Amino acid sequence: MTAPAEIAIAALLVIGGAFGAVGSWALVRLPDPMTRLHGPTKAATLGVGAVLVASMAAMWFRHGIVSWHELLVALFLFVTAPLTGLFIAKAHLHLSWQRDELPRPGADTDWATYAERAAANPATEAAPPPPHRR
Repeated sequence: MTAPAEIAIAALLVIGGAFGAVGSWALVRLPDPMTRLHGPTKAATLGVGAVLVASMAAMWFRHGIVSWHELLVALFLFVTAPLTGLFIAKAHLHLSWQRDELPRPGADTDWATYAERAAANPATEAAPPPPHRR
């Protein structure tokens, strides 16, 4: 393996480790769950992605073959990483807000269309959002 290839692989590993460290720090230190959810999702996609690219490059430069395992892991990671943010956000909603403080859904639609329905019908004003609670 050539020296520039080793330097590039080492740089990718350091970048991946740095993203992992920053994501872990963000999960612990940010003030509330809605800001905390960005740390692990970004660290998972960028940090582990850089490590997987480094692994693919090492296989290419050392053995001359393309390793498809890393691509499959990266695909699985990019599909499932947003679910981490979704579950942290749902946990925040369930732990921080009372059920009667949440906006009421429309008559025959899901709760996500509440603001859209109120904007479409200016005669009915949307209730102000409840105060943020910790």
